[in-house]
Amino acid sequence: MRTIMALLALIAALQFQSADAADFSLPAGFKTQTIATNGARMYVRVGGHGPAVVLLHGYGETGDMWSPLAARLSKRHTVIVPDLRGMGLSDHPAGGYDKKNQAVDIKGVLDALDIGKVDVVAHDIGNMVAYAFAAQYPQRVTKLVLMDAPLPGIGPWEEILKSPLLWHFRFGGPDMERLVKGRERIYLDRFWNEFSADPKQFDEASRRHYAKFYALPGAMHSGFAQFHAFDQDAIDNKAFLAQGKLTMPVLAIGGEKSFGTTMATVARFAASDVHGAVVPNAGHWLMEEQPQASVAVIMAFL
Repeated sequence: MRTIMALLALIAALQFQSADAADFSLPAGFKTQTIATNGARMYVRVGGHGPAVVLLHGYGETGDMWSPLAARLSKRHTVIVPDLRGMGLSDHPAGGYDKKNQAVDIKGVLDALDIGKVDVVAHDIGNMVAYAFAAQYPQRVTKLVLMDAPLPGIGPWEEILKSPLLWHFRFGGPDMERLVKGRERIYLDRFWNEFSADPKQFDEASRRHYAKFYALPGAMHSGFAQFHAFDQDAIDNKAFLAQGKLTMPVLAIGGEKSFGTTMATVARFAASDVHGAVVPNAGHWLMEEQPQASVAVIMAFL
């Protein structure tokens, strides 16, 4: 399966001309709305026609990261692109950043749109929300794509936590917020640089674009809260796993210079039908660093 996926990715990558990395506009026909649910107002964009796919972004980005994939998917799918709680243009509430609760946010968005079953594609923090969503509402998830991030409490989580690159998992609080206030770009550059195969692939226009969202009032507090919730997420995920593994097909994608094949290893602790893929010459920021290859692998699976 992995060999087939790699071949399909190569063929499609040669054929597909992606949106420019600095072009965050979604295709014509996507509509923007704010959906109030679960104590937060969620910024959501919806477009296309056909079976539904929801795209869940991660930290350091917003739903804008999905523009190349949304353009492809919307030709045959209804595509739902929310900004997660506390990020982008969604609300920045004081709490509720455990991923079990954020999965309820996504359920509320889909319910408001009268959408039942969905494919779920996720990256980074989005992975954690996606897993919590699939574990709580398995009957609503047809396929699940997890991209280059661990799941708290599952598989090699404790070993992953030992990496010195992940010091930010424990970084936060009032003093840390004071340290980064007005310096959000400096803080985020550290992620974009250290987690890239080549920092130049995360271009300057993209950095400016995302940094402005994380400089909004309350945004850094919300960002730190995403990581502070990991201990509770680990407890919740172990409880989910005790009820059984996910049974829907799962594609676990790692960047060659980041999680690589470890992404599939993580997913196999949580799901019984896992397909692995590795995107060459990519670090963590798959949609920024290698959008063509990443889109091709996802499209082949879906």
